[in-house]
Amino acid sequence: MHAGISDLARRLRDCDRLVLFTGAGVSAESGIPTFRDAQTGLWARYSPEQLASPEGFRTDPRTVWEWYAWRREKCLAAAPNPAHLAIAEFIAELQRRSPGVTLITQNVDGLHQRAGSEAPLELHGNLHRLKCFRCGADGGDWPETLDLLPRCACGGLLRPAVVWFGESLPGEVLAQASEAGLQAGLFFSIGTSSLVYPAADLPFQAKRRGAFVVEINPQPTPLSRHADLCLHGAAGGVLPRLLAALER
Repeated sequence: MHAGISDLARRLRDCDRLVLFTGAGVSAESGIPTFRDAQTGLWARYSPEQLASPEGFRTDPRTVWEWYAWRREKCLAAAPNPAHLAIAEFIAELQRRSPGVTLITQNVDGLHQRAGSEAPLELHGNLHRLKCFRCGADGGDWPETLDLLPRCACGGLLRPAVVWFGESLPGEVLAQASEAGLQAGLFFSIGTSSLVYPAADLPFQAKRRGAFVVEINPQPTPLSRHADLCLHGAAGGVLPRLLAALER
């Protein structure tokens, strides 16, 4: 792995268009369970569609709100891990040399922002923001209590601003992510299973356009045999080593 890290540090120094694409594995290193892993205890008796779909919300909005309140508390109690911090430092370091650095994430927990990364492209939304279920308007921040479910000015119920089962990814954000990938000279896929489409296609699109694709993940994924370099390990272990090599 040492030779791979050294070569990658050289490529980073020479790169003018970099994409960092993160998935649930990065958040898991902060102790945040994946969606399905979070379905334990009280929540084990519900299907994913009951808790995270438009149909589930129409049927029982309070249960959906309480599920997301529980998940949000888990996220707020977690702290950014070494992977989040290293990514923020990568961005700060490389933006001093070139503006072409884009962070794309499938995570909704806000830990990248808390680590210092500004304005990541959030493919699946943000758990800490709300929107109207009826008209789609921005609903601002969470209410202090859920004694009464919050409503929009139009009268519709507010909901967490995340992508649910059966919903498309936000078109503008996905278009920005796709364009960044197509322009990338170096594309990192970090802690993602490469199974959830259309997001999983981003590194493949970048590869077809000539990007050098790097996968950082503890286990092989469908991307592994197509990547130019696979660094098997936790992102919180690999990325700080790469950052140290970059700074030498």
